[in-house]
Amino acid sequence: MDQRTSGADALTQKNDAAPALLGVVCGLSAALFWALGFAGTRHGLKVGFTPVDLLVHRYVWSGIAFLPLVLRAGISDLCGIGWGRGLALMVLGGPVMSLISYTGFQFVPLGHGSVIQPSCATLGGLLLAALFLKEHVSASRLAGAVVIVGGLGVIGAESIGHIGADGVQGDLIFVLTGFMFAGFGALLRHWRVSAFSAALVINVLSLLLLPLYFLTGGLARIAAIGVSENAIQALAQGVLAGPAALYLFAVSVQRLGVARAAVFPACVPALTLLTGWFLLGEPPTALQAAGLVTVLCGFYLAQRQR
Repeated sequence: MDQRTSGADALTQKNDAAPALLGVVCGLSAALFWALGFAGTRHGLKVGFTPVDLLVHRYVWSGIAFLPLVLRAGISDLCGIGWGRGLALMVLGGPVMSLISYTGFQFVPLGHGSVIQPSCATLGGLLLAALFLKEHVSASRLAGAVVIVGGLGVIGAESIGHIGADGVQGDLIFVLTGFMFAGFGALLRHWRVSAFSAALVINVLSLLLLPLYFLTGGLARIAAIGVSENAIQALAQGVLAGPAALYLFAVSVQRLGVARAAVFPACVPALTLLTGWFLLGEPPTALQAAGLVTVLCGFYLAQRQR
């Protein structure tokens, strides 16, 4: 009897471990894809793409793929979200935010944007949760916010001391986009819009900008850069950092729960620095590494439940 019970318990643990392992693999893959999107942005700007060119690669391909789904669900009310809310989400978490973020990489190294933007998104999320959504913010999360601010101060010191005014400008751009994304997340929770529905609407609404891009000569500009470089951006921006990462992260949330899955976006800064080092030849400086370690500690505290 005891042996049968022990065997049943072992089988149950094995069956529980398989979905959890899948959730971990999907979460880490999503974080890696987001990191590759950051690295792809930095590379694209170096080879001659403008921020607007990268924006097209980020949203047009997935927008075309998602258009039939939105038409089927109802274009008149944008899948039930509504045009007003859809446009607000497009500004805070879609092409407007992305365009500003891409511009920031013209002023500072990869390590700055990849750490500052997610950090400020976390800080903004905590602030909006307390003030706008009236959620309780634990002492641990407040301590995490303080530690994150300290890490950002370390990275900001590098901009002031070694890069100059352009560096400060670039860092402030990522502060802005981080808080914009925090607003995006707060509105998703306030309006109870699923991440998948928001992704559908944002990508399809982005197609409205395509005629203006063609009229300003954008198609000829990206064609001149070459097929291979455009293919890299279509993959990095339009597939990996976009719908693929979103889908994998959603699977991770389903398998592990929201609290445990929230760890994976916190891995993005470290993975971005590593991919930038190995793929682009941009090793992190001592201050960037110190700022990253400090920020990761803050992420850990900010994501604890107590």
